[in-house]
Amino acid sequence: MDTALAEYLDEFTRRDWQTLAPDAVDDPVRVAVVGLGWFAREWALPGIARSAFTEATVVTDIKPATVEAAAAEHDVRGVSPEEFRAGAVASEYDAVYVATPNATHLEYVRAAAQQGKAVLCEKPLESTLSRARELVDVCEDAGVQQMVGYRMQTDPAVRRLRDLLQAGVAGDVVHVHATMSQTMLGELGGDHDQWRLDPDVSGGCALMDIGVYPLNTTRFVLDADPVRVSGRTRTEHEAFAGVDEHATYTLEFPDGVDAMCTVSQNAQHASRLEVTGTDARLILDPAFYEREDRGFAVVRDGTRVDVDFEQVHQPEEEFAYFGHQLLAGESFYPDGDHALVDMAALDALYESAERGSPVTLDE
Repeated sequence: MDTALAEYLDEFTRRDWQTLAPDAVDDPVRVAVVGLGWFAREWALPGIARSAFTEATVVTDIKPATVEAAAAEHDVRGVSPEEFRAGAVASEYDAVYVATPNATHLEYVRAAAQQGKAVLCEKPLESTLSRARELVDVCEDAGVQQMVGYRMQTDPAVRRLRDLLQAGVAGDVVHVHATMSQTMLGELGGDHDQWRLDPDVSGGCALMDIGVYPLNTTRFVLDADPVRVSGRTRTEHEAFAGVDEHATYTLEFPDGVDAMCTVSQNAQHASRLEVTGTDARLILDPAFYEREDRGFAVVRDGTRVDVDFEQVHQPEEEFAYFGHQLLAGESFYPDGDHALVDMAALDALYESAERGSPVTLDE
């Protein structure tokens, strides 16, 4: 490994955004967790607890038994959705994490905004582009800060990949390849998260649920937004009737850079992001799943360097950033306006798949 490359990979897991010392935080940001699906229970709540800048104090869900169990396990206040929306215990939290099904994000974000609370909303923002725009407007009108849950952006492996691209280690970027797939009805537990199969609630399946990972991560590492997209969706099995089971799409970026992406909710588990430049290839493999270690490699002139680094807990990094920025009085990078670019691209990809031709994105 040459000196320049080693310099950018030194202290691989450093938090380049952190200015506050974790041990100096006496009053972490108190977070209300709205929606207690498998991700919130197994990853978000532990991530909030692991972060020195946050603590969970309130939980809510439409299932009373789930609320009771989570409240007992994490020693927090459990309330009904009606109580949360009414602000019955609003004095017990400073910020709200919304992890409900897509088409219900807006109602809970609106309640949080009316209570004057900062919001961390899961992606995609909502089930449709118009509802996503309304959600962003709600936060802006209320004057509350909004972050969107792109946990890849706070993962050190992704941040170092972006650093290397910006430093010119890969030369001029030529193209990007990305893939993400899973057997959704097997990997996500007994209830199978069936709301993802309801287009009115999810807005779509393969593209909306996992297609946003290659889309947003590519935008982040290239520091650019797509100008034109083309997509194709397929559905082969009855369980996915009404939504997209598989999707293939191309994102056209400025300067002629294309990202070729494939996603599937019913294929062998995989996730990979590869950026190819004139001088090197940068590879994340595995790339996107929170439940597996990320791999990072640089390939240049026939030599491959696999970087050995300490893995991080992705939700811990995300919530640490969220809490840190609030405590430091700093803004969020993946905010609502940033997320609307993804929503517009996803909307255009579905349009492209329907009409069979590329769609140019509005500036």
